Amino acid sequence: MPHAGRASTLRQVSSDPQPPRLRVGIVGAGRAGAVLGAALRRAGHHVTGVTAVSDLSRLRAEALLPGVPILPVPEAVRDAELVLLAVPDDVLPELVIGLAGTGDLHAGQFIAHPSGRFGVEVLAPATEAGAIGFALHPAMTFTGTSVDLARLEGCPFGVTSEEAMRPVAEALVVEMGGEPVWVPESARSMYHAALVFGANYLMTVVLQSIELLTVAGIPAPERLLAPLLSASLDNALRHGDVALTGPVARGDAATVADHLVTMSDLSPVITDSYRSLARLTADRAVAAGLIDLAAAEQLLDVLSTPGEPR
Repeated sequence: MPHAGRASTLRQVSSDPQPPRLRVGIVGAGRAGAVLGAALRRAGHHVTGVTAVSDLSRLRAEALLPGVPILPVPEAVRDAELVLLAVPDDVLPELVIGLAGTGDLHAGQFIAHPSGRFGVEVLAPATEAGAIGFALHPAMTFTGTSVDLARLEGCPFGVTSEEAMRPVAEALVVEMGGEPVWVPESARSMYHAALVFGANYLMTVVLQSIELLTVAGIPAPERLLAPLLSASLDNALRHGDVALTGPVARGDAATVADHLVTMSDLSPVITDSYRSLARLTADRAVAAGLIDLAAAEQLLDVLSTPGEPR
């Protein structure tokens, strides 16, 4: 195969004291792209070009990748040995098809993306042209600033590649400071849904909690919540479902009903979300043996809306 020599050499990247350095082209100077580019540069790779469309992305590229030219997409990828496609998930498939169709990708190139949703199948048009595909998803939320470089230290990366290329993909993650976690192609969507559930929606729930405390007139709600949320997260990670607390986990249906009355003047989206989370919590509490079926039935009665089947 045309890329066999380079791939064979890069298999040693994690153990070689002076591993080969790559010319890196980055498509997308978003929060992830600019930070990962800076991490690769810190590891000694040569970032030769980056694309940036908006004023914010240009500023981010200039801050995190000083001296790296901002180029059109074809110029950023054409001479790169490693192409990092750091674009939104919904854009990625068409971008790969377009690059492969124009001939800007070539045999022997490494092509990677940091999307959580996709594995390497999305890179098929490029790999059919002889490129070698990796999915390298940092399980981290980014600000798009230099603060994120420290967060990459020990950060898990969801890695998917062809089995033969797994050492190369994992070595690149290690070079960026991360910890590779192997994710089979068939598991990528569920893997990503799990992270969105746990991280993105956690932020939504926390921000909603802050808003409700503000409505209640509680000053500095962040200070009130910080120790409680930190302890709750720690307990969940350490102990699982048996650490569930609160009125649902105790079977206090009257308290839940009071909450719903209190929030009835707020947006229905808020009360519907409360109901959905309470039902999910009740299911987990029953499975963990924290409440019995009778208590769960009372909770479901309270949580149902008029005309809605339980």
